Amino acid sequence: MKEFSNPNILTAGSSITDFEILKFFKIEIHQSRPAKIVEVLWSPPLNGWYKCNTDGTSMGNPGPAACAGVFRNYKGEFLGCFAKNLGIANALFAEIMGVIIAIECAFEKNWKQLWLECDSKLVVLAFKSPHVIPWQLKNRWLNCITKIKNMSFCISHIYREGNHCADKLASFGLALNDYAWWNISPIIIREDLDRNRLGLPFFRIC
Repeated sequence: MKEFSNPNILTAGSSITDFEILKFFKIEIHQSRPAKIVEVLWSPPLNGWYKCNTDGTSMGNPGPAACAGVFRNYKGEFLGCFAKNLGIANALFAEIMGVIIAIECAFEKNWKQLWLECDSKLVVLAFKSPHVIPWQLKNRWLNCITKIKNMSFCISHIYREGNHCADKLASFGLALNDYAWWNISPIIIREDLDRNRLGLPFFRIC
């Protein structure tokens, strides 16, 4: 039984004994809400566009941190990916760094039609509210904003379940010494890359 602030309102558990006790003391019963299962699909970009899923992770606030990004084309084909160990940082710093490096990589490779996708709503908000950006990253962030003005650019949010590739790669980044780029997909994300490319869903329990 889970107790709320009102002592006369309890959430019923699955135990018959619990149910009988609640009924005996005439306590109002509220059944637990059933779990809602949401299908999460990764979508490829339009023809001519490049999509990068990014993520950042921190093992504390602050703590050991890393970020990552995975680039794919309109067929869902792998184009390259990166991961970077950030030393000690918080989660927001790591998420923002993932986006910054993704924009810098795309600009350098002349991938000028870029769709960024991440599982942090705060990062998406940062493009409209720059006060979100950590002060240490302000100059580098402003340089990225200048770059995307010369690109076709969009950013969107996806649930973590649809961002598995970047999530796993960011966690792997914690074990790196610095920065790494892969032209061939690392084995730790190949299964998720295949699931995304084939349009197979992941599921989120709400």
